[in-house]
Amino acid sequence: MLWRFPMPNLDPKQALTDLEEEAILPNPVQVRDMIFRTHLESDQLLQANRKLKEYLKAYGSCQELARSILTILAGAPQK
Repeated sequence: MLWRFPMPNLDPKQALTDLEEEAILPNPVQVRDMIFRTHLESDQLLQANRKLKEYLKAYGSCQELARSILTILAGAPQK
């Protein structure tokens, strides 16, 4: 059986709408791809790449926090 995953949304405007409406953070790889697909001036590109590095670090920290919370919850008895 083939597993089908939704195609990632590489439209920055749609990703911003998703974030504002549903608080869904785009995967850093998708953000990187958005940067690659956009024509930016060199100073804008440098700024975007710097912010991407910060985003990647924060995204990883959030994943670690979520994993630790979910590990606690997964081991706890349900009410």
